[in-house]
Amino acid sequence: MSGIVAEHEERIAERIEGTFAPILALVESWRTAVQEEFRAFAAQGAAPTAAILDPFMETIARPALAEPGGLVTGSGFVATPGVLADAPWHLAWWLREIHGLDRGDRGAVRRLEAVNDPGSDQFRDYRQLEWWKIPARTGRRHVTGPYVDYLCTDDYTVTVTSPVEHDGRMMGVVGIDVHVSRLERAILPFLRDVEGTCTVVNSSARVVASSDSHRVTGTLLRENDVREALAALQESDAAVAGATRAMRCGDSSLIAVFQG
Repeated sequence: MSGIVAEHEERIAERIEGTFAPILALVESWRTAVQEEFRAFAAQGAAPTAAILDPFMETIARPALAEPGGLVTGSGFVATPGVLADAPWHLAWWLREIHGLDRGDRGAVRRLEAVNDPGSDQFRDYRQLEWWKIPARTGRRHVTGPYVDYLCTDDYTVTVTSPVEHDGRMMGVVGIDVHVSRLERAILPFLRDVEGTCTVVNSSARVVASSDSHRVTGTLLRENDVREALAALQESDAAVAGATRAMRCGDSSLIAVFQG
């Protein structure tokens, strides 16, 4: 990487990756665990049901939500329609109770009250959402966002989802929500340890966090240098365009953009 980005910029990208990596690992561990549950249903000759799967999912989803000051703000399993015998449409999703402006924990976890009746005006077909569509198409883990999560919390959120598969079929996705405000608080000290500006974006150049307070979460970086550097990352883990250096933060899908 030397000659493309400076050594201290590499270290910052690694620290950002290290902050997010436990989230990715946790999602993959859940994927494995839930796939084993579906194998158990099949071995017993039983139809999978929400009545059995939900308590199991809750036991693995709750601990991350109850961790004081943790990044995880939502977690659970969303079923492929028709997979569960007792719930044609189903979200088994739990949320961390968070105070308003201070974003402090209330110390409680609650289940999302989802609308699962397609006949209801409040129903939303989750198959149309990015965090579902891309894992369904690729069979791989996906990071969505930052986006405003109108389904759960109305906050800027990054969502990690991974497909649960059995016998060649996607049974649903397991996932984790992270409020961007929490992620920003965790990584801003790294970003400020830079000469110039460091901005973390997704692959579409949408801002996750920045050492420049004028670069607001959710906005797009439209500079030509940024666009050229991000396009070059399709062939490399680091790229330069003009005075802009861009570097992937591991396989987190986050990108560190250095300028100045």
